[in-house]
Amino acid sequence: QVQLVESGGGLVQAGGSLRLSCAASGRISSTYSMGWYRQAPGKQRELVATVTTGGTTTYADSVKGRFTISRDNAKNTVFLQMNSLKPEDTGIYYCNYYKMFQGHYWGQGTQVTVSS
Repeated sequence: QVQLVESGGGLVQAGGSLRLSCAASGRISSTYSMGWYRQAPGKQRELVATVTTGGTTTYADSVKGRFTISRDNAKNTVFLQMNSLKPEDTGIYYCNYYKMFQGHYWGQGTQVTVSS
């Protein structure tokens, strides 16, 4: 099992910034992907950004140039720096851990609300 603990959500005005953190513990593989997904009210969960152990990143088109994902492999922690936030970024942000043959694990979610 893998446990994920998120922090850093909150309420911010449009144009502001937030930084999310997620720490993984438990049966952590030596190579794995971690990332962030979000779910807005009435919408499906969508990918925001992921990063592999080797540092390869993937971003949703809607956040490119505004969000930056990074990780500390020694601490099994992933960060999401969110700048120039927009009201459409509002949602519950879920941390994700993925390893082939081990599967997906999810955090409990942290609320991000961007007011206009």
